[in-house]
Amino acid sequence: MWQHNYEPLSGSLGLSAIVAAVPVFVLFLMLGVLRRPAWMSALTALVSAFVVALGVYGMPVKLALISTVYGAAFGIFPIAWIVFAAIMLYRLAVDTGKFEIIKDSVGGLSRDRRLQAMFIAFSFGAFIEGAAGFGAPVAISGAMLAGLGFNPFYAAGICLLANTAPVAFGSIGIPVTTLANITGLPVMSLSAMVGRLCAMISLFIPAYLVVVMAGGRRALQVAPAIIACGLSFAATQFTVSNFVGPELTDIAASLTCIGVMVVVMKLWTPRNLMHLEGEKSASVSSLPHGHGVGVGTHSAVAVAPLKHSAAAVFTAWLPYLLLVVFVLVWGEADVKLALNRWTNSLLPTGIPRSPTLLNGLLVPGLHNMIQRVPPVVAQPTPYAAPFEFNWLSASGTSCFLATITAALFLRVSPARFGRIYLATFKQLALPILTIALMLGLAYLMNYSGMTSTLGLALAATGPAFPFFSAVLGWLGVFLTGSDTSANALFGNLQVVTANALHLNPVLTASVNSAAGVMGKMISIQSIAVAVAATGMTTADEGRLFRFTIKHSIFLMALMGVLSLLFAYVFSAYVPSP
Repeated sequence: MWQHNYEPLSGSLGLSAIVAAVPVFVLFLMLGVLRRPAWMSALTALVSAFVVALGVYGMPVKLALISTVYGAAFGIFPIAWIVFAAIMLYRLAVDTGKFEIIKDSVGGLSRDRRLQAMFIAFSFGAFIEGAAGFGAPVAISGAMLAGLGFNPFYAAGICLLANTAPVAFGSIGIPVTTLANITGLPVMSLSAMVGRLCAMISLFIPAYLVVVMAGGRRALQVAPAIIACGLSFAATQFTVSNFVGPELTDIAASLTCIGVMVVVMKLWTPRNLMHLEGEKSASVSSLPHGHGVGVGTHSAVAVAPLKHSAAAVFTAWLPYLLLVVFVLVWGEADVKLALNRWTNSLLPTGIPRSPTLLNGLLVPGLHNMIQRVPPVVAQPTPYAAPFEFNWLSASGTSCFLATITAALFLRVSPARFGRIYLATFKQLALPILTIALMLGLAYLMNYSGMTSTLGLALAATGPAFPFFSAVLGWLGVFLTGSDTSANALFGNLQVVTANALHLNPVLTASVNSAAGVMGKMISIQSIAVAVAATGMTTADEGRLFRFTIKHSIFLMALMGVLSLLFAYVFSAYVPSP
């Protein structure tokens, strides 16, 4: 069994951390400076990680290769699978002409583009995050905004920014429940603390979106809607996470927010409407601060959307209504358990099986072949490598079944359905490759010990650790693209460090999740999905990364400051472990 060594360079944690960070530096250099496509950046970073893992950490070649393949497999299933199904559902709506009716129905609620962005990117996107998670919110919301006529670049950017506060409770609360399982801390204590942190961010994320989109002055013009959106979501998020649990937090908060936004848009109209270029014959002013989002503000009335019958609107929204139904049913614990039990009986018997995970296959040649050592874990522990092949109960499968059912209702022929399938695959080929490469990189860094070295370096910051616990969570999500994976990766390290520094471990573990979501908008997987969903080219990936990174760092730093305040000023408001 190969054992981790977190200080391979002369026993120096600082020097070892610098070398361990090489793949991260390469990724930033390739994507942000040299402006290479995401798949090429991920591949180059993966090659550099191989060099460090083999040459510095002494990782056996076989283990390095298997861990990379393991990560790539996880990138394809379940992550790429759900993105593929979500985009195919959107393409079905477009191909059948139903999306034009959806556009008109949204325009019938409000023709102001700021309100439309809040409604789709934040409110509806949060629901998709809570129900399905992974890349589905950005894929669906980004495609919808682009279809509504938004500049594809800013449609992608706005959806990436919006997909922050809901992520910690995404996919029926899996990030928080995973954190509880990894750390052994009470799930309700973690849910309450994560909810308190995220609710503070949720309050101003809608305002932040509109300011980025249109500038401060134009954000003030829709202040009532911004307040209603942020307050309704944050209040429900806080209440459910603190008194009910993590599973339904996003579902309840997003549905409340959607209802409030529908009422606001029906009953209130801003004095100055914001429109997209081409909606009016008059000249359109450019945005302040050089945003170039392709909108202008006018008091004149824009071209009115077409009116459709209630039956036509219902039919147009049917694919997304079916998506909601399937995802919610698939998210039910009893349904998921029943599906997993059935598919578990179909798995081949020759492959080692997980004793605790239904449909769990133990990766041959990697499972328990590496030993993690203190201080990352309390005592030397074999590093497990289970792969959950829950092909029927996966969120992506529920999305795909919703697509098939919608196609049947819309009377789409099998041949036409096949063409949509192939077109979706062609659109997502490079993004799927990027996701696989990035997860391969993340798993290689995890199983070689590189990620733990980086975590220990941040944990060595002493009294400032509450701030750097936010950096640690942010780094984990940036690398893996998943708050769940970052919690599994760094959750225990957060607890061990907190106990050594006499801090409340509930706080640092919760910050890992709550601050980690700020890294979602710069994860290469999310960027690749956003670019594909909005119809941009791979050349736009670097530009989108440079756009989101400043917002990501700012929001992460803000969460770090909140962590310091809860650690040293408002410690009485942190739940007991």
